[in-house]
Amino acid sequence: MTSRMIFLNLPVADLKRSKNFYEAVGWKVNQEFTDDNAACIVIDDNICIMLLTRQFFTTFSKRPVAITTEKVGATYGLALASVAEVDALVTAALTAGATEEVNEDKRAQEEQVGMYSRTFLDPDGHQWEPFWMDYAGN
Repeated sequence: MTSRMIFLNLPVADLKRSKNFYEAVGWKVNQEFTDDNAACIVIDDNICIMLLTRQFFTTFSKRPVAITTEKVGATYGLALASVAEVDALVTAALTAGATEEVNEDKRAQEEQVGMYSRTFLDPDGHQWEPFWMDYAGN
């Protein structure tokens, strides 16, 4: 099976705030797939985030919606082309209102395998982990 695109559906407390956050990070809103219940955020040609109001998100599953500001349910790793791109994305996210989560033990483990990453939490607590890895060194 060949995958073509990935869409992450994320519940958000305030759709406008979340759209503004991701635009400030440098990603684009696709207005064609955006309305009062959802916003399509384009990361690149193959990756999009669907920001869904918490109420609308409940229509996607019978299970309760996680409160991501209290508990982690998933992390979203995003491979980037360089350490500078990782730092630029995290700086933009922090400027837009994200918080950075630092785990020195994880950083030390990653350094041993030629990897560099940072972690930020968006305003709804969704955990992003942009990273760069020296694939040639492995």
